[in-house]
Amino acid sequence: MRAEFINPFLQAATEVLESELGSAPTRGSIGLQRSAYTSDDVTAVVAVTGEIAGMVMFAMTGETARAMVSRMMGQDFPELDALAQSGIAEIGNVITGRAAILLAEAGFPSDLAPPMLLVGRGTMISTLDVQRLVIPLETELGKIEIQVALKLSGANARRAA
Repeated sequence: MRAEFINPFLQAATEVLESELGSAPTRGSIGLQRSAYTSDDVTAVVAVTGEIAGMVMFAMTGETARAMVSRMMGQDFPELDALAQSGIAEIGNVITGRAAILLAEAGFPSDLAPPMLLVGRGTMISTLDVQRLVIPLETELGKIEIQVALKLSGANARRAA
């Protein structure tokens, strides 16, 4: 994982979560993982293509997900219904989109696929040979773990090698 991929996600997540939730998250210790990822209760996944390629995952408990969409939408979500699921997918999409703008400004333009949501703990997601950067963020509503699995694609990867 290239170091210049880290700061755009930290900046984007901080900006978006602070704007949507009303307070800035605090960052835990960032780490790298190569083993398969096992999903949390709710995991939003956004695929990235272009100069860099891979996926970004946003994992949290169901309780945190419901609290976040309740705050964002100004209504209570006792269940993770379709509207709440859409809200969580969209927060992942907005953070990744903001990070993509910052990456493009740094010379790594990319496109995003529509987000998808995994609901239910224990789904294994393999990023194959791409290491994942793990960014834990603590909000006043609970913990969100951002897993960034990106690499240079195509000609850029060959030039960097």
